[in-house]
Amino acid sequence: MRFDLTDLRLFLHVAESGSITSGAEQSHLALASASARIRGMEEMLGVPLLERGRRGVETTEAGRTLLHHARMITQQMEKMRADLGEYASGLKGHIRVLCNTSALAEFLPDALAGFMAAHPQVNIDLEERLSYEIVQGIKDGLADIGVIADSVDSTGLETFPFRDDRLVLAMAPGHPLAAQLKRKRSMAFTDALGYDFIGLAGDSALHKYIAGHAARLGKRLVYRVRLRSLDAVCRMAASGAGLAVLPESAVLRSRDVMAIRHVQLTDPWAVRKLLICVRHYADLPGYARELVDALRPAVPD
Repeated sequence: MRFDLTDLRLFLHVAESGSITSGAEQSHLALASASARIRGMEEMLGVPLLERGRRGVETTEAGRTLLHHARMITQQMEKMRADLGEYASGLKGHIRVLCNTSALAEFLPDALAGFMAAHPQVNIDLEERLSYEIVQGIKDGLADIGVIADSVDSTGLETFPFRDDRLVLAMAPGHPLAAQLKRKRSMAFTDALGYDFIGLAGDSALHKYIAGHAARLGKRLVYRVRLRSLDAVCRMAASGAGLAVLPESAVLRSRDVMAIRHVQLTDPWAVRKLLICVRHYADLPGYARELVDALRPAVPD
């Protein structure tokens, strides 16, 4: 078998996008050239690597095996580039990070700012996913670093503490539920499910997380509107349009500029510890290890 790096990167792009056309574009190859390379790989192996259909392509069992090794090889190449980076001017590193909604909106922007200022040669690709998807993505080599809630099984990965994350129920001071709660500071999620909600867009990891817990209670959340940012959800909830389940840090920050009330949820799933997860810390490129170290909370003297 004589696969070069162009073949492997092309196959990665095709498999991850589910499209030979998209994979060719990402690999900066003409479609005809990309198709010929894929066919050549299949002929060399003597087995099909892709199942072709109207909606795109999917990897066969052999294709999934090749995908696994292609990821390992390209990651090793990235590590080599990083290790040699100090000897080659202008060589940049690239770190792929998967994270949940709270980490993306509340904690990572500030945590990454200092690191990126100190490492101008490093680019970071952030993608929002559900925690269980992040665990699988790290195991499959889709990313270098993940930030997950501790409620998911991360067996097989190395983990480090990141931040505490509490979800609360936010509302306008004049909301009917606020009047019922009076001075209460906590309540069960199920007691709020008879009211309309304001939420994040359906592709948000936090939206899926909350909807999943409502479904486990046999309920379906009724949304009046879905928005793209936590700040926008806070503003809408403060206006009295509905209730919102949000990270407590987002609500506390919003109280400086708007009248909004919140109560803690008594449900165990509402109190989460966020963890950094990697496959093998020692195998990460040097700059990726530095990012993990920068994200970990400082230990008091």
